[in-house]
Amino acid sequence: MGDGRKVPVRLSKSEQRELDELLRGGLQPVRTVLRALALRQLADGQAIRAVARNVGLTPKTVWLTSQRYQQGGLERALYERARPGQEARLDAQQRQRIVALVCSPPPEGRARWTVRLLTEEAVKRKLVPRVGRETVRILLESHDLKPWREKNVVRGRTG
Repeated sequence: MGDGRKVPVRLSKSEQRELDELLRGGLQPVRTVLRALALRQLADGQAIRAVARNVGLTPKTVWLTSQRYQQGGLERALYERARPGQEARLDAQQRQRIVALVCSPPPEGRARWTVRLLTEEAVKRKLVPRVGRETVRILLESHDLKPWREKNVVRGRTG
């Protein structure tokens, strides 16, 4: 596989045009561009190892790209399939409610919000049926909120 062997990649005129447009176009994921470059060089008759060296991929990746092209054309070779993942724990409305809660003053007797306190309060106020601390922590991190650092929370003026 990784030696000087060549793999037969024959791009149609339309596929060549599609690759050219992709490479000339705007923002594309780096992986997609590298695969496109690799396919183009394979189609020019270069060996797997040479292509890998030119493009900065491993010979195995170049070979796998050629195999995916053989199996499913450009679409399969260039783009990644959707990876299975877990559903989002909170919907957009629930996330907004928790963020709004963070921006509100903490409960009586508390100086500031903590992740644990937010989690308990969100369930107590029925903003969400249930939620874990890690889910709340990641939500805060994604909004760059650090309520435990008092200066970092924006509060509306009163009066």
